[in-house]
Amino acid sequence: MDIAQAARKIKEIVPKDITILAATKARAVAEIEKAINAGITDIGENYVQEAETKYPLLKGKARLHLIGHLQKNKAKLAVDLFDTIQTIGSLELATEVNRRAKNAGKVILVLIEINSGKEQNKDGIHPEEVLGLAKGIAAMPNLLLRGLMTMAPYSPDPENARPFFRKTKQLFDQLKSLNLPNTAIDTLSMGMSDTYRIAIEEGATMVRIGSGIFGERKII
Repeated sequence: MDIAQAARKIKEIVPKDITILAATKARAVAEIEKAINAGITDIGENYVQEAETKYPLLKGKARLHLIGHLQKNKAKLAVDLFDTIQTIGSLELATEVNRRAKNAGKVILVLIEINSGKEQNKDGIHPEEVLGLAKGIAAMPNLLLRGLMTMAPYSPDPENARPFFRKTKQLFDQLKSLNLPNTAIDTLSMGMSDTYRIAIEEGATMVRIGSGIFGERKII
């Protein structure tokens, strides 16, 4: 199945009110354009430096998201490149992104990244810290908080992701109920190619699909 066919198949499976984000790590611009031409409206990159080479060629063709770790020293470049940064995991990082966005005269859409499994080797804040960080971001005029993002701990059984998605949805609902100023809480980004069906059942509004659209990456 080619990229266009795979993208259209995913679009048939995923309910129309849920956004499909194509995860484009290590994918060529020509591959990404095939997905966009098949109706994908949002694309996500893991590395700022990789996006720097690809995104100028894709600007205006899709909404651009950072879905990988952001170092503070790459905040200026990230603000220049992306429409949404999904991986805000600390007040310190949020403050730097806000500063860079102010200097650029932009408002950047952001999601708080949650380490829902509290894994030592994974980015994001622990669930109990989410609401405090959200209040801090709400006070930053050049960031607009849209919601939460998580990646469940890896398991060969997608069903094992369910409790982590469920907990994140509960936090999302709590965050929404706070009605914080300077926020627009409508995005719950969770689920990937192997777990997106579970994520949708648990309330995701956005799923991040890589191999399900582009096929497995070749290991060189």
